[in-house]
Amino acid sequence: MELRNIAIIAHVDHGKTTLVDELLKQSGAFRDNQAVAERAMDSNDIERERGITILAKCTSLEWNGSRINIVDTPGHADFGGEVERILSMVDGVVLLVDAAEGPMPQTKFVTSKALALGLRPIVVLNKVDKPDAEPDRALDEVFDLFANLGANDEQLDFPAMYASGRSGWADMELDGPRKDLSALFDLVLKHVPAPKQLERRSEPFQMLATTLSADPFIGRILTGRVESGVVKAGDTLKALSRDGERVEQFRVSKVLAFRGLSQNPIDVGEAGDIVTLAGMTKATVADTLCALEVDAAIPAQPIDPPTISVTFGINDSPLAGKDGNKVQSRVIRERLMKEAEVNVAIRITDTPGGEAFDVAGRGELQMGVLIENMRREGFELSIARPRVLFREEDGQRLEPIEEVTIDVDDEFTGAVIEKLTGARKGDLVEMKPAGAGKTRIIAHVPSRGLIGYHGQFLTDTRGTGVLNRVFHEWAPHKGPIEGRRVGVLISMENGTAVPYALWNLEERGHLFINPQEPVYEGMIIGEHSRENDLEVNPLKGKKLTNVRASGTDEAVRLTPPVRMSLEQAIAYIDDDELVEVTPKAVRLRKRYLDPHERKRQSRSSNQ
Repeated sequence: MELRNIAIIAHVDHGKTTLVDELLKQSGAFRDNQAVAERAMDSNDIERERGITILAKCTSLEWNGSRINIVDTPGHADFGGEVERILSMVDGVVLLVDAAEGPMPQTKFVTSKALALGLRPIVVLNKVDKPDAEPDRALDEVFDLFANLGANDEQLDFPAMYASGRSGWADMELDGPRKDLSALFDLVLKHVPAPKQLERRSEPFQMLATTLSADPFIGRILTGRVESGVVKAGDTLKALSRDGERVEQFRVSKVLAFRGLSQNPIDVGEAGDIVTLAGMTKATVADTLCALEVDAAIPAQPIDPPTISVTFGINDSPLAGKDGNKVQSRVIRERLMKEAEVNVAIRITDTPGGEAFDVAGRGELQMGVLIENMRREGFELSIARPRVLFREEDGQRLEPIEEVTIDVDDEFTGAVIEKLTGARKGDLVEMKPAGAGKTRIIAHVPSRGLIGYHGQFLTDTRGTGVLNRVFHEWAPHKGPIEGRRVGVLISMENGTAVPYALWNLEERGHLFINPQEPVYEGMIIGEHSRENDLEVNPLKGKKLTNVRASGTDEAVRLTPPVRMSLEQAIAYIDDDELVEVTPKAVRLRKRYLDPHERKRQSRSSNQ
């Protein structure tokens, strides 16, 4: 049986996962009466809720007697570590581009990685049935992108198709029959080469572990492409680290391969195929699993370094332990170390005192997803404001700069450009029309300036703007960037918030809490309308009198409070504040709850 290994790469929301669904359906991977969820590859709860892919996933299908292994990759730059590893185990990529939006920042990011590995992409212009689709313009932009990224002549001579993943068709011509995806299957078999590893069947077994997961029944499992030889259940193998040091020796308990959406046991894993092995206890991502006589590790793709760091600490508020059952620093550390094993794009370091841990990663979204997963597992955490990581080179301090691409209605361009290039120290690179009353703005902005900007951006564009960002380069430090301009309202009492007290506080600023919510000393209950922080009493009830007057007993009418998502809360806080995260609540608080301690700390930091 002929074999092909391909990855589907694209910018976020250009339709990768929907297209894979259709490929599986039309190849007969599902029974006609099988219940399959929409975006079947997005199996994680958070992926379904947010409509994004976070973890790369494999699937496999048969077409005209050939087997095609397909990897669905994430589109966000925060999960770029996944994309880089995956591309090293495929022989071709299908690059999906939205026919209306054209190439976007993440398209550029994933394409540059694919071209650098020498892969020859197939370009699919997706969503050509959208009313604002301009497939010819999008195709020209893709060609320009390839040229700018230094593609060779072979890569520039790419085949292009027109498609609608949702409607389930792809054609070589824009006005083709639009029946099904058979033209795409045929093009993959014709254009993507068979794995070179097929010729190395007789050599000793070697495989580079690309993804790690855990199965409740068979334990730790590693997936990768077999570089040489064959493997069967019962074989004894060893694992070598990146540097060639021996990690462990183990017996393979199971060899699994992807067949449709499920992993099934197979008798033999052969060179060139993507398989999953079970039986190891220590081996991890980027290790080489090999026969005992092999001494050299397979070179692993280097991973781009993290650009931001967030401190995860234990929850030490008066409400600690009420919601979650995992509150000790030891348990939090174990969970973070487990995450670092699976996710090579993050690094964990202990802080002095051992009560908190610095987690360095690619971006706020990646951190937000990790924290959201942990709170759903029953953890309680206190999260500090994200910090950007700096680099020292030749005595100069460098900071990460991101390329920001914004599509926005023409009327809001002024406000967006002013915010990015003013207080946030960004440089405007390009500004051009993007069809029907919209403008595309491209700017290079320090990562520091983008922390907390997304919420303000949505306000400035009335929720209509689309912002995408991707790491661009390290550049000299651009000087101080202004933080939040207003202070906060801080509770000075422990207890339960009273409606009358909150009603009186409304004139001081926007509130974050409802009546009857528990509050404690040092908890942030609202945003002050002025620059300074203000201590207030949300427990102060109405004084009772024996005089009855008209209007005295009217019900208090409160303005609905401002409710922040986890990412908004993390971006909102200042350096002296924390986000308290529990399975049922997200609260803001001061780092030091006692007002005297706060004053002492602010005095010492100002000296």
